[in-house]
Amino acid sequence: MPTELYDTIILGAGCAGLAGAMYAGRLALKTLVIGESVGGTIILTDLVENYPGFKRLTGMELANKLKEHALEYGISMEEDRAEKVEKAGKNWRVHTLGGKSFESKTLIFALGTEWKKLGVPGEKEFANKGVHYCALCDGAFYKGKTVAIVGGSDSAAKDALVLAQYAKKVYILYRGEQIRAEPPNMRRVQAAQNIEVVPFTNVLKIDGDKFVRKVELDRAYNGSKTLPMDGVFVAIGHIPLSQLATAIGVKTNAKGEIVIDREAKTNLPGVFAAGDVVDTVFKQAITGVGEAVLAAYGAYMFVKENGEVLTANDPRYNGKNPKEMAHDEKKSAQEKLKR
Repeated sequence: MPTELYDTIILGAGCAGLAGAMYAGRLALKTLVIGESVGGTIILTDLVENYPGFKRLTGMELANKLKEHALEYGISMEEDRAEKVEKAGKNWRVHTLGGKSFESKTLIFALGTEWKKLGVPGEKEFANKGVHYCALCDGAFYKGKTVAIVGGSDSAAKDALVLAQYAKKVYILYRGEQIRAEPPNMRRVQAAQNIEVVPFTNVLKIDGDKFVRKVELDRAYNGSKTLPMDGVFVAIGHIPLSQLATAIGVKTNAKGEIVIDREAKTNLPGVFAAGDVVDTVFKQAITGVGEAVLAAYGAYMFVKENGEVLTANDPRYNGKNPKEMAHDEKKSAQEKLKR
């Protein structure tokens, strides 16, 4: 059976991947999104207040809105993990963990990042036994207990605010002088009665029995370098998931981030990137979405300049645009259910 060919394949189904899919579909590109977790890391965010058009909504709500918008334009989705990318003549072939393979004229890398580890004794041993990386996922287990956030970014501050809803005490252990929270979150942290920032402090070891019981610090806090603790949440940054891109020769910087220009192009023709995996300094859902829209437009122009858009010859369209086709397919499916 021949491998199905697409105009563009988007690797990653987070905010950037879904936004790129929406725009690619709107431009009538035959589009496939491959991603293990639809919505990406934004679904682990309790409250989003900095996405234009919405005063506040949950990360899950935002992800669902982006997904619904993308599906309006007849794009395809595979909830799977891309395992390998290789050149296939003038196209690209993507192999998934589930054993499927697809070909595409263009690629958009939007694979995001993974959590950076502390790398101290006890971190691995107590994973999910007191050591966590997602406050929204695991904070509720620490009702009435003492926990710590390790890190000083705005993400760390937001995690502390989530934990403060459950824990009796939340420490923010930060190696610097002052945490780098955005002003609204800084005010909330300062106003919280059960959050305390401990500056100029690093965690040297995480210890306990079956579960975390304490952390060892590199400087004394209240006269002791041992701090009793029920849970440790690590928020020290992320590592870009750029391995599939570098394997085909995509250029990255010293941090492993994919290098793109102002049009979201990489150093390889027809290969684009967007979101947390790229080398832009300011990483937010909205900046990743903007990059993904540029990438989708770039893919459209690349396909047009090097041949025909596949959907132009797709008999399913019959002259209709992707949105009309998606509506017809949805209507047809509903009618089948009624029978």
